[in-house]
Amino acid sequence: MFVDVAKIKIKAGNGGDGAVAFHREKYVASGGPDGGDGGRGGNIVFVVDDSLSTLADFRYKRKYTAENGQNGRGGRCNGKKGQDLIIRVPRGTIIREVESGAVLADMSNDEPFIAAKGGKGGFGNRHFATPTRQTPRFAKSGAPGEAWEVSLELKLIADVGLLGFPNVGKSSLLSVVSEAKPIVGDYHFTTITPVLGVVRMGDGQSFVMADIPGLIEGAAEGVGLGHAFLRHVERCRMLVHVVDVAGSEGRDPIEDFEKINEELRKFNPELSARPQIVAGNKIDLAEDEQRERFRRYIENKGLPYFEIVAPIQYGTKELINAVAAKLATLPPVKRYEPEEIPMELLEKEKKNGFTVTVQDGVYIVEAEWLYKILLKTDMDDYESLQYFQTVLQTSGILDALREKGIQEGDTVSIYDFEFDYVP
Repeated sequence: MFVDVAKIKIKAGNGGDGAVAFHREKYVASGGPDGGDGGRGGNIVFVVDDSLSTLADFRYKRKYTAENGQNGRGGRCNGKKGQDLIIRVPRGTIIREVESGAVLADMSNDEPFIAAKGGKGGFGNRHFATPTRQTPRFAKSGAPGEAWEVSLELKLIADVGLLGFPNVGKSSLLSVVSEAKPIVGDYHFTTITPVLGVVRMGDGQSFVMADIPGLIEGAAEGVGLGHAFLRHVERCRMLVHVVDVAGSEGRDPIEDFEKINEELRKFNPELSARPQIVAGNKIDLAEDEQRERFRRYIENKGLPYFEIVAPIQYGTKELINAVAAKLATLPPVKRYEPEEIPMELLEKEKKNGFTVTVQDGVYIVEAEWLYKILLKTDMDDYESLQYFQTVLQTSGILDALREKGIQEGDTVSIYDFEFDYVP
């Protein structure tokens, strides 16, 4: 089954806790603190796998969790890093954060994408030794790993999209001009999944053509099969519109042409402006009058027009040469740029609360939602720092610190970020 959308939850590993330990060795008095640091949690990493063509693997498994980092130990032994969890997806998969809809990554190249970062390991007590605090009996907990609900949407990467009603000959055309072997049959919806084929032009030149399952009137509203696959046309640099000139199924080819373009406009107005070449197929079954009528109509619209008989490759060479020439003038395949997840979305999690504990004069604040904001805060940028201070105020954290008795100059520790309190 062809599956091109999925929704999953991902959770990176938590960082391991730092250790509270003291050096013990014969003849060594007051060896001091030697607790090791916790290991970093594993990341959630997406990679492209060209052996995959659908998102079917995500139909039944919806939760993915990376390994936690191990806790630190005595003797300055740090915990082991959690293993990254690798998630393989087909090329062309768009990853979005569900609630905001922000694009996190476009998996169109071979570069891995870290979708959720593992939490940093907590410091062992050896980090907290000072001239006035020589035996710290506390360590830091590991930071939580990032967690998101993400949607996966496969948008095939093709230079050219074949459009048209069912049974107009799109699969036949793809089968004779490329290496693809789509199912060809004389019945509606022979093609029920998009099929990609590489068209080779010689001299190392080639382009990718996609056979999109047949559209019908109302596809943009969910009628027929085509509505599920219109998303795969969005990346195409240009379109080849295949029309049954003979009207062999009792339809008017001009009406067919207009209806398909109307569905494109309804789904995405940008698609109607995409460069388009019209291929009049099945001319061997058409009357001369039918052929001339359709030719005049298309040429009056200023569109390039080619007559073909796909199964016997009549006219297909001229069509493909025209397609290749047009592609040479067009920009590359569309890529989706990453977007920032709004801070307001992260703040909504403030309802999950926080904890404030005091250890040897250090005020330790813990909250998973706050850690996400901390990761996105640039402490060297005044406005960013001001925003973080506002979050501390509006969330009630500063009030909680005052209730715990914090004084000017006391240390506040929020995971791996520490600062002196100034009222």
